[in-house]
Amino acid sequence: MASSALSRLVNLQRHFQLTGSNRKGGNDDVGIGQVKLSADVSEALSHGRAVVALESTIISHGMPYPQNLETANEVEAIVRENGAVPATVAILDGVPCVGLSAEELERLAIMGTKARKTARRDITYVVATRANGATTVSATMIFASMVGIHVFVTGGIGGVHRHGENTMDISSDLTELGRTPIAVISAGVKSILDIPRTLEYLETQGVCVAAYQTDEFPSFFTETSGCKVLSCCISGLILLCSTAPFANMKLKLGTGILIAVPIPKEHSASGSLIESAIQKALNEARDKRITGNAETPFLLARVNELTGGASLIVISNCGVFYWANFLSDSKDIALVKNNALVGAKIALCLAQMGEDDRHGDTNSKS
Repeated sequence: MASSALSRLVNLQRHFQLTGSNRKGGNDDVGIGQVKLSADVSEALSHGRAVVALESTIISHGMPYPQNLETANEVEAIVRENGAVPATVAILDGVPCVGLSAEELERLAIMGTKARKTARRDITYVVATRANGATTVSATMIFASMVGIHVFVTGGIGGVHRHGENTMDISSDLTELGRTPIAVISAGVKSILDIPRTLEYLETQGVCVAAYQTDEFPSFFTETSGCKVLSCCISGLILLCSTAPFANMKLKLGTGILIAVPIPKEHSASGSLIESAIQKALNEARDKRITGNAETPFLLARVNELTGGASLIVISNCGVFYWANFLSDSKDIALVKNNALVGAKIALCLAQMGEDDRHGDTNSKS
């Protein structure tokens, strides 16, 4: 209805006034518990335009400076080129920031691992101590949804670790998807994790899992995992892929949606090489009866050996792994860039659907 659209804009305006997104003087004048929006993100949201949230852990912990800054700028550029506004999320000096300036982005990149990896559980501590935090999937989802962003792009999400039924080692990404209404665009879950149990856990959390241009859930480095997704969510068309998040928004279900995008075919050969090493390492761990907390370090070290040191793995928070050498190619960060491309197009479709819906409500009242 027209009244609901007006109410949304009023609430949004009140939020912008609260966060002080256009204030000068850095973060010193933003109070504890407030969120700071960049000017371009604030303007885009106030006009109902497409915005794509981006995490910052991949910048601080995924690769060294200056490759991390180059990567961040390239991914943001892809989002802009496809009609959306990028909103990289981080906590700087205790202030949650949605949308970083060039200076803030470079500061975070230089800071690197000195920034605390921040998931949901860490937010209170980082904010209260005025610390710097690089947001993981769960924290990025929270802040993005809080300000009205409906699409979030990342490389891959965490999942249920192998033997998770005994260790209860389950990424907070999964529980966040069950309670935060945002569409997460990722390359799936790495096979070093337990993909079938991850999907079972997402089902328990009530999360709709969709795949782009396939009926099979991708395993990050390869297009297939052996696990099927909901057939009603399969489509090669961006418009149809956008209908699930839009329906989720309209129904106010309160849960997220996971849209898994397979690795581009031109990069699948490199992915298959790494996947082969992962599977060999998993078999060796099983044969040697390496389980529990000892398994992941063994797998990471063994895969690095099997690939001749060309596939160094950097461990992120909540079971998310970044394959540093694979992802940090300055010319083509295949997975993240492809996800950014798809995510920006979905965000654009969602924004158009929202506009058409508001116009439809207005016309029905006139």
